[in-house]
Amino acid sequence: MKTNKKVIGSVVVAILTIALAFTAAFTNDTAEVPSENDSLALATSEKNLTAGVAGVFNTLEVHTTEELEEMVSIDLSETQRVSVSLEEATTAEDEEPMLTIEEETEAGNVTDDAVEDAVEATSVEQEAEASVEEVSVNTLSEEEMEWMDSLITDISVALNVRAEGSEEAELVGKLYPGDRATVVEQGIEWSKITSGNVEGYVKNSYCVFGLDALAYAKENCEIVAVSKTNGLRVRKEQNTESDIITTIGEGEQLSVDKGAAVTAGWVAVRYNSNTYYVSSEYVSLTIKTGKGVTIAEIEAAQKAAEEEAAKKAAASGQRSSNGTKSGKSLAAEADEVTLLAALIQCEVGGLSYDCHLAVGAVVVNRVKSGLYPDSVYDVIYQKGQFTPASSGALDKVLKKGPSKTAKKAAEAALDGDDNTEGAKYFKLKSSGQSGVAIDSVVFY
Repeated sequence: MKTNKKVIGSVVVAILTIALAFTAAFTNDTAEVPSENDSLALATSEKNLTAGVAGVFNTLEVHTTEELEEMVSIDLSETQRVSVSLEEATTAEDEEPMLTIEEETEAGNVTDDAVEDAVEATSVEQEAEASVEEVSVNTLSEEEMEWMDSLITDISVALNVRAEGSEEAELVGKLYPGDRATVVEQGIEWSKITSGNVEGYVKNSYCVFGLDALAYAKENCEIVAVSKTNGLRVRKEQNTESDIITTIGEGEQLSVDKGAAVTAGWVAVRYNSNTYYVSSEYVSLTIKTGKGVTIAEIEAAQKAAEEEAAKKAAASGQRSSNGTKSGKSLAAEADEVTLLAALIQCEVGGLSYDCHLAVGAVVVNRVKSGLYPDSVYDVIYQKGQFTPASSGALDKVLKKGPSKTAKKAAEAALDGDDNTEGAKYFKLKSSGQSGVAIDSVVFY
């Protein structure tokens, strides 16, 4: 259609050119001077000729303008057809299958120019998306990269790990508050994970993933500063002229005080229940997270605790000098507060209230952990854990009654007070063990 109109336009221009040439020959080649009547006739003739030529130009202009508008209209129509075709293919996939650009072209729906424009636009968009993704990955820190395939539990109790992604599936293990797991396959409702020796599926609604998991861990889990050198100075203030409180060796760690205000180049740490500072240049910060446990591991720990408790109870029942009744130990008859207070007094009776509370917190943390028995009595009498329980010292304190300080600390610990930041063990500070130091004891 466009080709025919261009040919017609060319013919019109050619005719006009011939007419102009003829006019020039008629007016310029006459050598004879015209008469007055001839002059009038000539003027009239020239006027008519000029009007005719102008008319031809007007007609040509009208045709040419209409032709250009029609050509533009055709091009716009084709472009709109390509746009509508692509939009319909995107928004109405369930109504009809989307054709490829090649199929649209074969069907005569789009021109070659339109195809090239569509392909170029798609290529530019893909390159832009790839560039954004590459920049996003490249801006992640090493720590962030390590957490990209991780999750952490967002619960106050144990999270079940099942053999399949269903609440009816077999229970294979548990994740406890603050436990971290590697995501093997993330689903919409359930995700497959591994953590410690347990592998299975957990429900997504109780977990936080990737960078969100990292942020959650920094907010809710303990962070420790691990010394990268021997003789790291722990200072009273945040400057190199400040008093040195103590020094720690390479590999030793101190709990970070996340609530303290610090200046650049320093890390706030806890030592002897106080906040001090170390140079950030000589420590690495580590988030302490837990690992999942299998059902077999949980059952084995509980069985061992029960057996040990039975042995201790039997041994106590055989002693006639401890004031027991009917073969039962005083510990078996005591309430949790009194029993815990007696253990606290046996362990740290001559030290501060803070140290009393810390020992009580260790026992309570074990009860809550899922890795130890689930009662104060069973934790205290677990084999090889607390010497006063096996030596008879605990019964002696129970017979006389624990101190007021020990009872107050036991009550606070059972109510949830914890100044150890989740510790489950304690040793003398002289052992070199790192952790939360209170008086002469380190809790970790």
